[in-house]
Amino acid sequence: MKINSSLLFSIDDLLELYVDKFKDVRFKAENIIANEPVYYFISSDGKLIRPRLLLAACNMFGGDLDVALNPAFGIQMFHNFTLVHDDIMDNSDVRRGRPTVHKKYSVNNAIISGDLMMIYAYDYLSKIDESQLREVLTNFNDTAGKIIEGQQMDIDFETRMDVREEEYIKMIGYKTSVLLAESVRIGGIIANTTDVNKELIYNFGLNLGLSFQIKDDWLDAFGTGEKFGKKIGGDILQNKKTMLFVKAWELGDEKAREKIKSLMIHEDENEKIQNMLNIYNELGINDLIEIQMTEYFQKGLSYLEKIQLPEERKIPLLDIAHKIYNRDF
Repeated sequence: MKINSSLLFSIDDLLELYVDKFKDVRFKAENIIANEPVYYFISSDGKLIRPRLLLAACNMFGGDLDVALNPAFGIQMFHNFTLVHDDIMDNSDVRRGRPTVHKKYSVNNAIISGDLMMIYAYDYLSKIDESQLREVLTNFNDTAGKIIEGQQMDIDFETRMDVREEEYIKMIGYKTSVLLAESVRIGGIIANTTDVNKELIYNFGLNLGLSFQIKDDWLDAFGTGEKFGKKIGGDILQNKKTMLFVKAWELGDEKAREKIKSLMIHEDENEKIQNMLNIYNELGINDLIEIQMTEYFQKGLSYLEKIQLPEERKIPLLDIAHKIYNRDF
């Protein structure tokens, strides 16, 4: 099916195009068993935020969605690869409401299936015009390296108390934001937009990702579990160095820091969560984080506003941005 690139598609229409194309996807492999965990994982493909962003950006610039669909799938496969390996490192039991790959199969099977997903990611990313291939792969390789570096930074933070805010922003920028930013930039590359527009759309995605992760940190402590599907205080129980923790350590006096250190080894889960929340409230962390996540979100929108296109062509990307920020997916 040839898609008219002059038409503007809603985010629901874009998702339908994506799902229709890849709902029954199968990969070539002599060892069919190696793909079973891959099929298991992608059969519950999450919110598909990154493919939606890529397709919406391509569509905004009037690009060919027929061409953009394969890289959109490649982006999602790379994201899946990182999740499978993250679950192993975190020893997570559940992902998307189902047992994680390493729990259902084995750690070895999960490592192999994650590796396969990375290979498939590059395969589908490469299904574009040769004139665009070098730019896409050069940028994506840089992004992939940053994601892995961000994961290493996150691991390093586990043994540190003195994580600085700028370090944390760099870590979530690498681990989370750059793939959102690269998704929209690839959409722009496929649409043959200008270098200026590619830079603007990249910064839109980067700041959207920062606001997304900081809000995720905030929701863990101050969100409503039923609405957002999160266990309140889960990050606190795991002693994760979130933006809230970083701010509390930075703003707290010696007494507050000693209290934080003692809570990290506190055995009563409910008391641990409540006492840490008390510290956050005493230091005004709630308000500070709300301001920060809103500022990054608005900064992202400001880059989108600078793109010289009719405002109606930006509507799908704006819709996605607000849904990501408000967790409406």
